[in-house]
Amino acid sequence: MDPSHVESVFPPDVRARLLTTAELLCPGPVTDFSSAAARSVLAEVDVLVTGWGCPEIGTEALDAAPNLRAVIHAAGTVKTFLSPEVHSRGIVVSSAAAANAVPVAEFAFAAIVFGAKRAFSLAGSFRSRRTHRTPADLAAHPWLGTHRLTVGIIGASYTGRRLLGMLGMLDATVLLYDPYVSRAEAEREGWTLVDLDILAATSDVVSIHAPHTPDTHHLLDRRLLDLMRPGTVVVNTARGALVDTDALTEQLVAGRLDAVLDVTSPEPLPPDHPLWTLPNVFLTPHLAGALGNEVGRLGALAVDELARYARGEPFLYPVRHEDLARRA
Repeated sequence: MDPSHVESVFPPDVRARLLTTAELLCPGPVTDFSSAAARSVLAEVDVLVTGWGCPEIGTEALDAAPNLRAVIHAAGTVKTFLSPEVHSRGIVVSSAAAANAVPVAEFAFAAIVFGAKRAFSLAGSFRSRRTHRTPADLAAHPWLGTHRLTVGIIGASYTGRRLLGMLGMLDATVLLYDPYVSRAEAEREGWTLVDLDILAATSDVVSIHAPHTPDTHHLLDRRLLDLMRPGTVVVNTARGALVDTDALTEQLVAGRLDAVLDVTSPEPLPPDHPLWTLPNVFLTPHLAGALGNEVGRLGALAVDELARYARGEPFLYPVRHEDLARRA
């Protein structure tokens, strides 16, 4: 784990619980599993608690850790460092992705409300003119606000599911696209499940919460963007490559769509890219996920999972090998 994150991920109360749950073999983070000091620690560990910046856990590290039985990741995705061999050796894995989903869902909810109100573009004209809004400002938008809005959610991920619950506070119709959600589950949860074409063609706001995989690369492509009605707001807090940036840029430059983008492809965009200056685009620097005081939530979840493991209980947030292909 990156040393700069340790105190934020494990603030004093969380670290105290960690120390009462397990014997901590290393006082600080290990950033290189190949060193002699790291290997002496790995030789004894039963559980690895990992975080951002974790080195690869592959054959070399696993051979050095013959007693390893569990990996608990105090962050989101494990794909950046976890070898498939971990699962093949019977090592159980947990991730704090559910905790990281909390601020992302909050951010997306705010983006949907502000985007629907056209707050970003109207604030820009207000700032430049320093005069009150005009009838022309309002007439420029086919609709304003969330009343009887249709919101399309792509992906019932941890973030998507939390956001679906939050959207119940709005007087809005909510649609969901997720090929892994069954009709029975959707009915049980009260979700309106639709195919992606219908979601794109009928939503006023489309918010993306799917993982980036080979199947979802450029999921929102030129064809789907063309299906969207004028004035649709695209919100992306997931991964930039889920959207065809060139196709979206054409729509945004033409003023046909609006966008709130916390992620882009590439990230960041080139300095001369048109999205930096368009009034109908609000760009943020990949800040929806856990930052600052939000990060302690990740450490708390990891320690809770460690306590479950120590009691012989299954993880509440397991990462199974068979699920990796459709997880972030």
